[in-house]
Amino acid sequence: MRNHGPLLAISFLLAIAGGGALLRGDAQGPAAVDPALLGNLAWRSIGPANTGGRIDDFAVARVPGRPDAIYVATASGGVFKSTNQGTSWTPVFDRVDAMMSIGDIAVAPSNPDIVWVGTGEANNRQSSSWGDGVYRSLDGGRTWKSSGLSDTRHIGRVVIHPANPDVVYVAAVGHLWGSNAERGVFKTADGGLTWKKVLYVDDNSGATDLVMDPQDPDTLFAATYQRQRKAWGFNGGGPGSGIYRTRDGGATWTKLANGLPTGDKGRIGLDVFRADSHIIYAVVEAAGRESGVYRSGDGGVSISWDRGQTWLFRDNLPVGQFYEISADMQDPYTICGGLQDNGHWCVPSATRSRSGIANRDGFNIGGGDGFYARLDPNDARTAIIESQDGRANRVNLATLERQPIAPLPPERLKRGERERWNWNTPIVMSSADPRVLYMGSNMVFRSPDRGVTWKAISPDLTARVDRDSLQMMGGPVAERALSRHDGQASFSTLTTIGESPIDPKLLYTGSDDGQVHVTRDGGQKWTNLTARLPVMARGSGPPAGTYVSSVLPSRHVASRVYATFDGHYNDDYHAYAYVSDDYGQTWRSIAAGLPATSVHRLREHPRHARLLFVGHERGIHFSIDEGTSWSSLNLNMPNVPVDDMLIHPRDNDLVVGTHGRSIWVLDNIASLEALTPDAIRAEAFLVPPAHARLLSIYNAQAWYGAGQYFAPNPDFGAAVEYYLRDGSKDEVRVTVSDARGNPVRSLKGGGRAGLNRVSWDLRLEPPLADGARDAPAAGGFGATAQGPLVLPGVYAVTITFPGAAGRQLKGELRVDGDPRVSFAEADRRTRQGALLNLYDLQKSLGAARAAAASATSQIDAMKRNGRSAGADAGSRLSLLQADINSEINRINSLSRAIEGYSGLPTTDQRRQLDWAFEDASKTVEALNRVLQSDVSTPTGPMTVPAKRQ
Repeated sequence: MRNHGPLLAISFLLAIAGGGALLRGDAQGPAAVDPALLGNLAWRSIGPANTGGRIDDFAVARVPGRPDAIYVATASGGVFKSTNQGTSWTPVFDRVDAMMSIGDIAVAPSNPDIVWVGTGEANNRQSSSWGDGVYRSLDGGRTWKSSGLSDTRHIGRVVIHPANPDVVYVAAVGHLWGSNAERGVFKTADGGLTWKKVLYVDDNSGATDLVMDPQDPDTLFAATYQRQRKAWGFNGGGPGSGIYRTRDGGATWTKLANGLPTGDKGRIGLDVFRADSHIIYAVVEAAGRESGVYRSGDGGVSISWDRGQTWLFRDNLPVGQFYEISADMQDPYTICGGLQDNGHWCVPSATRSRSGIANRDGFNIGGGDGFYARLDPNDARTAIIESQDGRANRVNLATLERQPIAPLPPERLKRGERERWNWNTPIVMSSADPRVLYMGSNMVFRSPDRGVTWKAISPDLTARVDRDSLQMMGGPVAERALSRHDGQASFSTLTTIGESPIDPKLLYTGSDDGQVHVTRDGGQKWTNLTARLPVMARGSGPPAGTYVSSVLPSRHVASRVYATFDGHYNDDYHAYAYVSDDYGQTWRSIAAGLPATSVHRLREHPRHARLLFVGHERGIHFSIDEGTSWSSLNLNMPNVPVDDMLIHPRDNDLVVGTHGRSIWVLDNIASLEALTPDAIRAEAFLVPPAHARLLSIYNAQAWYGAGQYFAPNPDFGAAVEYYLRDGSKDEVRVTVSDARGNPVRSLKGGGRAGLNRVSWDLRLEPPLADGARDAPAAGGFGATAQGPLVLPGVYAVTITFPGAAGRQLKGELRVDGDPRVSFAEADRRTRQGALLNLYDLQKSLGAARAAAASATSQIDAMKRNGRSAGADAGSRLSLLQADINSEINRINSLSRAIEGYSGLPTTDQRRQLDWAFEDASKTVEALNRVLQSDVSTPTGPMTVPAKRQ
């Protein structure tokens, strides 16, 4: 089902009541929505899965006689487990209240059910997430318990004693974005109840690798690593990097230097030769010596069963790391976005296939590190994409031809100079005219013609910081520092541009060095708003220079603008979100109630200014009161980073691009629109139903293995949602009626406290009692008989639930035809008449089948009591039941065939309909003879309905 906005003809029959048991806080003041209220809402994970994503570690639990258990630790998407060699995967860390970045995973050699996870990847990228300690499972990943070391942030290795699973060593790299003491090598001897720091260098150097001698578990080798990253650069080495050995289980350590490079060292990898544990291998990054290449597995999971000769890529793990997303206006709409190291990919929000969304439905439109992918809402063939450092292209999505369109600076640069582009360069497609583009380096460029021509419309809008003057780990980053500013080509760059949907001349910008600017005349004059953020001056907000993650001009109030800041680049993990109602002259914080983590994006609902959404490093929150209070909206989605999100303007879907679990969709968020602070205190209300559509869905004849990835489509029917403040222990009924008031479907509704959801498949009641299946015919298969699809039109929805005098909620639901189908109304009604004839016939034959079954039971009872029925009555009934089943099957097949094509029934189909009535009349007549002559029945004779004309 696709949603096209709610109808407004809704009758709210219940008065607002006091209380508000499902609000947290004072009923008279701001209060967050209790997540228990949202229990019937669920996200759809739609992939794509063929993009891969960064994988940090593997572990295998091997037990003779049992399939291997393969664990996959992802950089920002949790842990997956397979017990069938990667044919299928189960996420086993999703429901843990933890960070989803995994640095390492290990299985106890002495007990395959004991699994340890160290959170926080040990990679040092600009995009690296972080962790919150170590977790242990005693049941093969079904449940987990936090086991400490929460401030390590990044863990490189977990090593478990081969005989005693309570003895565990952890190599903790420590904070990436700052200095801290909880780093080095830690040891527990009691299964994680207590820890002892057994190796420590300094607050800037942690342990990145750890290996144990397979012959002597008290002998271990540790690699330490001095490194730090900021928004402005990276230093990947120093005197704190080195190799250490212990021979007494960590009690004492010796630094090893003989034969190793002298001077500062960077990252070090270690391993022990299993055949001779005296041989240790080390990969060392050292100045002036190319002795190692360090890269993460951004391409996902591949498995080899022939010692690496061939590899099978497992394209069934949706672990894509999206940065930015956008959607077009096709039906169904397409979502495109950029991913870490895996280019730009697109995936449809739905397909017209019963199988769902497959990998083959996704497609690649760009390479490199993918970031922005802007889709033209007026031209589905045009996309603007950007790879790292401002490499923008216009792509023809029909031919996949592309043209570089990145603007050049106003003046030609001197030799050795370079323009300052952010790694994730902001691009805006104007909502007033999609041909107009804005792009930011350290200044704003505007193109009126999709990038054919550009004009700089601003001066430098950054603080113009000389990063050579900045301090990291106690000093400047030396010119010959290892991995100097790796991945960070520039600093003092724009990170976000916001164009007002109300006034296209109103623009805001934010930068990686904390600057916020505004122009109200299309770029002729710019005003620096940074000093206008008073919370910064008072010291209760982000420090000066904090990375601006988004600026968002309101689509409801011209003078309103939102700004979010991401402090983790300075090792600051507070949430920062602000709003201004006077073009940025004054600001107030709206971060109260958000989790203490980085904020990436803020979005307004297109129709309701009070409904806001924030994407952050632990998922997504929403507010029903303009940011005064916030509630989690993670629902069934794990606590993965939400880097970007959008509300589709037509379908009202909330779409999020996660950095670790690809794309998720929350279909039709009308229920969130309806959750006003006052409405939640009402006894009950009906959510305005969205339009439903009679879509033609294809059932492919295909054979798929368990290893093939399919994401679910949205419900193809109509969703009826309603709210019960106190819940109901008694039955709730949902009745759908046509324009004449005739009931067409009655459904059982849920009675949970909060939101309830019932899905109507847009069909009449099933023709056979209790949804009985057709009996298998000789050589064939039965199928559940369904009522015909209803005609397009407006239907009344009534929710009846127990209460004083029987409470009701009423509303209207419009059902439209498939927009792809041209079907004359007269022809549609003629076809419907044929389907209703078959439907009536099915119901009559169902009643006849039930009467025959009852008579058979009666005859069997008579035989058990020594009485006899008419001669051969039992055998005649048995033959008649077989005839009835066969006729029901034929009618069901004919009904599906007629309904499967949007057009008039064929001449032969009409003949088959006539035959069905003839056969049914003969069979029912024969049944009546048996019932009247041989069995005493309390009911009258069975009948066949007259055929509708």
